[in-house]
Amino acid sequence: MDQYTPQNSARGLAIASMVLGIVGFVAWCLPIVGFPVTIVGLILGIVAISRGTKGMAVAGVVMCAITLVFTLINSVAGAIMGFMSAAE
Repeated sequence: MDQYTPQNSARGLAIASMVLGIVGFVAWCLPIVGFPVTIVGLILGIVAISRGTKGMAVAGVVMCAITLVFTLINSVAGAIMGFMSAAE
């Protein structure tokens, strides 16, 4: 039976960050889903990096950061299009 160690906890956070980064690539189309998924993944990745896990945590942070940019662009574009159609 595995015992709890801080290293196992950090590795679990890194895996969760990477998985949320992957899910974020699908969820960015709907900003109401994309923002929370991406922000939680980003926070988990940063915490995992601070606890000493590098590989998957850095990959998760990078994927979440890219997805956050996509989600932000999508939500701004949607707001502009909604404003333009309401102005007509």
